[in-house]
Amino acid sequence: MRLTQTGGALVPDAVASDRGRALGVLRRAVELGVNHIDTVSFYFSPLRSANELINRALAPYADELVITTKVGPGRDPSGNFWWAEPGQLRGQVEENLRQLGRDHLDVVNLRLPASAADQSIAEHFGALAELRAAGLVRHLGISNARSHHLAEVRAIAPVVCVQNPYGIGSSAEDHAFVDECGKQGVAFVPFFAIAGAGKESGVAGDDAEQVRALAAAHGVSAAQLRLAWTLNRGAHVLAIPGTGNPDHLVENVAAGAVRLAPEEIALLNSL
Repeated sequence: MRLTQTGGALVPDAVASDRGRALGVLRRAVELGVNHIDTVSFYFSPLRSANELINRALAPYADELVITTKVGPGRDPSGNFWWAEPGQLRGQVEENLRQLGRDHLDVVNLRLPASAADQSIAEHFGALAELRAAGLVRHLGISNARSHHLAEVRAIAPVVCVQNPYGIGSSAEDHAFVDECGKQGVAFVPFFAIAGAGKESGVAGDDAEQVRALAAAHGVSAAQLRLAWTLNRGAHVLAIPGTGNPDHLVENVAAGAVRLAPEEIALLNSL
């Protein structure tokens, strides 16, 4: 999301990214060992498209590279959002295929609107299951979802991942859902792990004193500590920190080497 312009694709009145720098960040990520890239067709700004940048930088794609995208929400050319009906999901999948230059999508997440919190998503997920059976999609996941959604869709087709907002300071219910995914063999892929309450706007700058102190003790930034804690939540937990900054990219990847003691993890869990 942050490849297209300063502040990310969804921030109004931001400055367009330097195209060469964005392509360089993508290529450097792969050089550093990143093999999972999260994107979507609606990550675009007036001058840049994340999918097009990924295509230009990384195609032909390495076999071990997993590109994950999402459907459900869409944006018209003026940037206004709309939500797809089940019959419109194939068009969204095909749009991602065209932009990425692929004949299949590795993983597609069904992104749920807030209004679906207590509603059935079986019809939408069933439409994606048909696209999986047709070979357009290899694996399916859900995003912005709850525990009952996971139970509902697993009865329709295999689910490989849940992609939800999550980080230090999340609720007990969120922590429990992460653990539940691990027990069911479903990957948990948190977004806003660094940004927290700042969401699309980025880091809010209100890290707790305990976060700042532990980061200093390990000689890392608060952002790196947040990522390290995320990855320490379980072997089934991934991380998708967004950046268009080559220096931040290196720092984010380096966070994977930070090892936290059990008592440090417990302290951060309690915040």
